[in-house]
Amino acid sequence: MQLTSKSLVDGKPIPATNAMGVPGADGPKPGPNKSPHLAWSGAPAGTKSFAVTCVDLDAPTKADDVNKPDRTVPYDLPRADFVHWVLVNVPAKTGELTEGLDSDGLTAKGKPGGVQPYGTRGGNSYTGWFAGDANMAGSYNGYDGPWPPFNDERTHRYVFTVYALDVDKLDVPQKFEIADFKRASQGHVLDEAKLTATYAIYPKAR
Repeated sequence: MQLTSKSLVDGKPIPATNAMGVPGADGPKPGPNKSPHLAWSGAPAGTKSFAVTCVDLDAPTKADDVNKPDRTVPYDLPRADFVHWVLVNVPAKTGELTEGLDSDGLTAKGKPGGVQPYGTRGGNSYTGWFAGDANMAGSYNGYDGPWPPFNDERTHRYVFTVYALDVDKLDVPQKFEIADFKRASQGHVLDEAKLTATYAIYPKAR
């Protein structure tokens, strides 16, 4: 399979258009948060549906220094995954998601999950991230773009993956996350294609 995008370039920074958080004159501010355009081709015979994920590989494992103006998040701090997008049961006839289709702006308290015309939304990691914020806490589903710490020394890598599956619909709960997708898709992935883009807000990130 091949994965291409009009929004993203493999190995290059994600445009502000597709980010949840962007630099501002007085610090980071909400961005356009549009889901990126993705297009794929070359799916193997027997493909009955697709799934799409986006995972940040470089989320800090400790929050002690995150978004603190008097310090930075060290480059060598151990990192973990942060999920930005889970979309399953994308119809087999689909070979493209247009920009802004699964997100167009920051939705406080999150977009609803469940069935959409182009697939079924699963939960992303912002549900946990905003859990203690009275203005933002809620259930975040589908695509929500990058908003890494404004003081993180590390440039984050975001892996977009499209999976070709041999089932029409995956057996996932009504409210599901990426772990549920991984369990349900085990043994059903015929092929996959990836694109990795980067993003940082801290001007000295590397």
